[in-house]
Amino acid sequence: MGLTNTSTYSVFLPALFLPLLCFCFGICTCTNTITSTRFIQDPETITSADNAFKLGFFTPFNSTKRYVGIMYNFPVTSEPQVVWVANRDKPLNDSFGMLTILEDGNLAVLDGKKELLWSSKVSSSTTNSSARLLDTGDLVLEDETSGRILWESFEHPSNSFLEKMKPRTHVNGDEKPQMTSWRSPSDPSIGSYSLGLVPLYIPQLFIWNGTHPYWRSGPWNGQIFIGIPKMYSVVLNGFSLVNDGEGSFYLSFVVATESVHIYYLLNSNGTVTKKTWAVGKEDWEVTWLAPKDDCDIYGKCGQFGSCNIEDSPICTCLKGFEPKNKEEWSRGNWTGGCVRRTKLQCDRNNTKGEEGKEDGFLKLSPVKVPDFAEWLNIIQDNCGSQCLNNCSCIAYAYYQGVGCMHWRGTLVDIQKFSDSGGADLYIRVAYTELDKKRNIKVVIASVIITGSISVVVSAYFTWKWMAKITGNTPMRISQEDQEYINRLHKQHLDWSKRVNIIEGIGRGLLYLHRDSRLRIIHRDLKPSNILLDEALNPKISDFGMARIFGCNEDQANTGRIAGTFGYMAPEYAMEGRFSERSDVYSFGVLLLEIVSGRKNNSFYQDEHALSLLGFAWKLWNEEKIVNLIDPTIIFDRFSQMEVLRYIQVGLLCVQDLARDRPTISTVLSMLSSEIVDLPTPKQPVLAEKETCPQIVLPQQSQQTCSIKDYSLTTVEGR
Repeated sequence: MGLTNTSTYSVFLPALFLPLLCFCFGICTCTNTITSTRFIQDPETITSADNAFKLGFFTPFNSTKRYVGIMYNFPVTSEPQVVWVANRDKPLNDSFGMLTILEDGNLAVLDGKKELLWSSKVSSSTTNSSARLLDTGDLVLEDETSGRILWESFEHPSNSFLEKMKPRTHVNGDEKPQMTSWRSPSDPSIGSYSLGLVPLYIPQLFIWNGTHPYWRSGPWNGQIFIGIPKMYSVVLNGFSLVNDGEGSFYLSFVVATESVHIYYLLNSNGTVTKKTWAVGKEDWEVTWLAPKDDCDIYGKCGQFGSCNIEDSPICTCLKGFEPKNKEEWSRGNWTGGCVRRTKLQCDRNNTKGEEGKEDGFLKLSPVKVPDFAEWLNIIQDNCGSQCLNNCSCIAYAYYQGVGCMHWRGTLVDIQKFSDSGGADLYIRVAYTELDKKRNIKVVIASVIITGSISVVVSAYFTWKWMAKITGNTPMRISQEDQEYINRLHKQHLDWSKRVNIIEGIGRGLLYLHRDSRLRIIHRDLKPSNILLDEALNPKISDFGMARIFGCNEDQANTGRIAGTFGYMAPEYAMEGRFSERSDVYSFGVLLLEIVSGRKNNSFYQDEHALSLLGFAWKLWNEEKIVNLIDPTIIFDRFSQMEVLRYIQVGLLCVQDLARDRPTISTVLSMLSSEIVDLPTPKQPVLAEKETCPQIVLPQQSQQTCSIKDYSLTTVEGR
C-alpha cells in the first residue's frame, strides 16, 4: 500500500510544479495576456492566439541593447520581423527587463532596477487592467471590468503598417500618427524619416525627411494612389481610405488570402517596402519598393521639370520651358528647375498681333500629376474650359474617381511613366509654343472640345500606317491585308508591350466590374473591341451589348444570345447566363491569343484542336506548354517563368464552370505575383477534332470527319 502511494506522488508532483516553473522561469508560455500578477521577464514571450505574432524581448542585429517589441512568429531564416517597439528611445542595458501592469493600470517596461523606461501613459482611474496581444498584431490595454480599450499599439505605430491597422490623421493636422523609421537597422530609436497621410484637398501619402517631402504617392481616386504605377495589385489587398465624419481620416488594408501575410515597412534609409510571406515559404519577400529610383524622389527636377528614369539625362523641362540656370542644369544639378520660355497671353494684357493669339494646352501623358492640386467639383467637360478662363490656372487634369484638378503658381514633382499608371496633364503654354510642336498632341485653348481627342488603333495595325503606305488614299482593308499587317506589327510587340496590353485590359475590366459607379458586364470582349493608342495602351470599346448590374445582382439571364463565338463563356453561349466571370472567360482567351500570337480560330486539321484553348490544354497536359509561346518573342528580355505564369492564369480564366474562374481582381493579383501559388487549371470546354486516318481514297470518295462541338441555337455575330 505504501509503495502504491509513493508511486502516485512521484507521478503527480511534477505535474503540480510544472505551471510554477513555466511562470517563474519562462520555460513555456501559455497565455496572450499580461496582468499585474502575470508579467513577462526577459527572455519570456507571449504569443497571439493564432500564433502569428509574439511579444517579448529582442536585440537588434549588431547591437547589445534589449528592447520590448511585437514581431511575427513565423519560422524564417532571416532576422525577426519586428513591427512595433515599446521602449525604442530607452533601451534596456541589462537582461533583467520586465513588461508588466503598474498600480495605476498602465502597461510599462521596467529595467532590472525597476526603473520606468516606457509606459502607455493612460490617464485612467482603473487599476483593474490587462494587456492582450491580438491575432492582428495589435497590443491592447483593456479595462477588465468594462472591457473598454484604454490604449492600443495600432494607434501608436512604429515603423510598420499592418493589416487592419487604422492610424488616423486629422484635416487640421492635430493628430500625427505617422510611421517613423528606425535610426538605423541596429537602432530602433526614432529616425529621420516619417510616413503619413495628408488629407488636405486630395488625400496623398508622403514620406518626409525631417520636415521636407521625400516621396509622394499622387492623389487617391477611391481605389488607388494614381502616382504609383501598377497599384491595382494593392487594390486587391482591400485598401480603403475612410473619412470618419469627424474630421479624421484613416488608411487601412485587408489581405484577401489567409495563407499570405503582408505588411509595409518604413526603412531607416527612407524607403517603404511591401513585405510578403506565404505559407510554405522560408522567408519574407520584398514585393514592392518606393522610392525605387531617382525619379521617385520628390521634386527631383525642380519647378516645371519632368523626370523620366528611361531618359538620359533623367530631367527635362516641360514643353515651353527652359532651364533657369543652364550651366547648373548641364552639370546635372536640376534643383533650380525651369522657367517659362514665352510669356503667356494672359500676362500680356491683350497685346495685339501674332502674339495676341490665345494660349493653349500641351498634353503630357502619362505622368504623376504635380503636387498642390486644387480640386474642383465640376464635370470633366468643364474642367479644361474653367482653367482656360482663369489666367491663374497653369495646368489641369481630370482623373476618374478624383475629378477635376487645377494648378496655380508652379508645377513640382512631375514624373513621366513609361508603363501603366499616371494621368493626362494639360499644361498652359503660349500659342507660339503650340505652333512649334506639330508632333505633340495639342489642345488649342480657343476651341473648347467637350470630348477627348485621341488616335486609336487596333491590336496589330493602325490606319495612320496604312495611310502612309497608300499615299493617304482611303481604302478598304481585305482579310489578307489584315493578316499581313498582323504579322508585320506582331514583330514589334516584345514581351513588355504584351504585358502592358494584357494588364491594361485587365484594369479596364476591373474598373467596369468594381471601380465604376455602375457595375458593367461587357459581354463582347474580343480583339476588335480592344483599341490601342500610339503608345499601345489598350482601351475597351463597343459597349453595345453591355449590361448594367444592380448592387445585389451577381448574374443575369437572356433568351437572346448575341456575341462572338470563341470568346463567349460556355454558360452564356449555351444557357444565356452571364456574370463578371463571363467577361473573365473572354479575357482569358485574349490573354492566350496575345501570348501565343495566334487567333482563337486559327487552328486547322493538322493541329488536332478546334481552337486555341484546345491546343493550349493539349500542350499543358503534355507538359509542353512552352511551345504555346509566340516564337517571335525574344527570351533574353524577360523571364520565361513569367510567361508560363501568364499562360496558367489564362487557362484558369477559361475553365468550364464559372465558379471555378477567378474574378478579374484575383486575376490581376495572380499576374502581379501577389498570389504566389497558382491553382491547377481545370479542363476548359473543348471542341476537339477527331483525327481522320491518313489513307488514300478513290477520287470520287469523300473523306469526312466528325467534329465534337456545341450546337448554339441563337447566336448572333457582332
